[in-house]
Amino acid sequence: QVQLVESGGGLVQAGGSLRLSCAASGRTFSTYDMGWFRQTPGKEREFVAAISWSGITTYYADSVKGRFTISRDNAKNTEYLQMNSLKPEDTAVYYCAAARGLSRSRSAYAYWGRGTQVTVSS
Repeated sequence: QVQLVESGGGLVQAGGSLRLSCAASGRTFSTYDMGWFRQTPGKEREFVAAISWSGITTYYADSVKGRFTISRDNAKNTEYLQMNSLKPEDTAVYYCAAARGLSRSRSAYAYWGRGTQVTVSS
């Protein structure tokens, strides 16, 4: 089992940057594939990015490709999401999640953090 805690959210102007972190407990973080999802009120939680346990393979949603970068540091049990050129439509609660198997599907992820709010003002 792994527990996840996100941090780094906040308020930023359009065009700005934020880096989200996801700290994991336990000694098995390096064996999990990790993802980031986001959700706005009244909408389903949507896929943002994912990274394999090794860090070699990454997936991105088309809406963030070229602007967001997912990474991980297995020695620190931490996953990151660097978000650049932020847009108002990126405003959401961002969640990190852990899975056995790299996936864009929400249902593949067994463990979730509680989320961190990102607000992008125009």
